[in-house]
Amino acid sequence: MKQISTDKAPAAIGPYSQGFVSGNILFSAGQIALDPATGEIVGEDISAQTEQVMKNLGAILEAAGSSYEKTLKTTCFLSDMGDFAAFNEVYGKYFTGKPARSCVAVKTLPKNVLVEVEVIAEVE
Repeated sequence: MKQISTDKAPAAIGPYSQGFVSGNILFSAGQIALDPATGEIVGEDISAQTEQVMKNLGAILEAAGSSYEKTLKTTCFLSDMGDFAAFNEVYGKYFTGKPARSCVAVKTLPKNVLVEVEVIAEVE
């Protein structure tokens, strides 16, 4: 098992890691719209926050030796299912391979962000 850590994605805000590779599978922690350099929330709407989440996930995927195209499954958490269409528009630009996905609305996310996404991906 190998722990994944990159300064191109936000440091964990709790007692967890950015991800782990076991065998040839990456399991990422959920990513929210934090700027890795400042730790501040990026964006005030779902589209801007989703863009930052995708950048953070991309950095973790890259650090693990994977990519959006090798993603097998995502789990997506939205604070408001009314944001689903706008979220999907941004999400679809990154996950063009259409991995399996669960998407649920939750009452509150860390730091009151609008979206959080985690991935399971194949690693070379």
